[in-house]
Amino acid sequence: MLVVEDARALAEVVAEGLRDAGMAVDVAYDGIEGAARLDRNRYEVVVLDRDLPGIHGDALCRMITDGRPSRTLADEPDDRAMVLMLTAAGAPEDRVDGLSAGADDYLAKPFHFPELILRIHALARRRPQARPRTLRVAGIELDPVRRTVSRAGRRVELSVKEFAVLAALLRASPGYLSAEDLLDRVWDEHADPFTNTVTVTVGRLRRKLGEPPVLTTLPGVGYRIA
Repeated sequence: MLVVEDARALAEVVAEGLRDAGMAVDVAYDGIEGAARLDRNRYEVVVLDRDLPGIHGDALCRMITDGRPSRTLADEPDDRAMVLMLTAAGAPEDRVDGLSAGADDYLAKPFHFPELILRIHALARRRPQARPRTLRVAGIELDPVRRTVSRAGRRVELSVKEFAVLAALLRASPGYLSAEDLLDRVWDEHADPFTNTVTVTVGRLRRKLGEPPVLTTLPGVGYRIA
């Protein structure tokens, strides 16, 4: 997830709220920085202000829609990020202009934060390569929209990060994800690569999933749902 917003205080509030909802979030404070991040990383959803310095939000939106500036998106145009414009320009004609620039959704400021989260989830599901909503592996069922997890019919209560780690592992199953993979997918670019937070989170998740063990570790390789 990428938030591109030049009002730094608002950008940090939005990013922190989305992280509390279990999303990995990067932030850019102008259009040029936003384009640079899109060139380096793949994002499912971009929350984009319109009146940005450097590159206007409408221009950046068109770049995303056209498959630029990301080389990866240019190679795989069906995997481009979905764009939600979050802007103070809330008149009907502004909404028409924003959607005409290629935005997939449009939300005017001020906004209700739970609505923003629901719209982001809806956009993620609408992506051409979006995965099925409910993940089912090894007797585990995870619904990313309702944020519920069960194993063999037993409800499992997880923290935000535990939930996100489990979702990443289920999507990767039967393959392994390294600690670095999980840091990249669940945390954000500010996470300390030398921290033991992944090990601690996986340990708590393993205990909560219960017996028989279903989350395995292969030293030097990573973790997987067996």
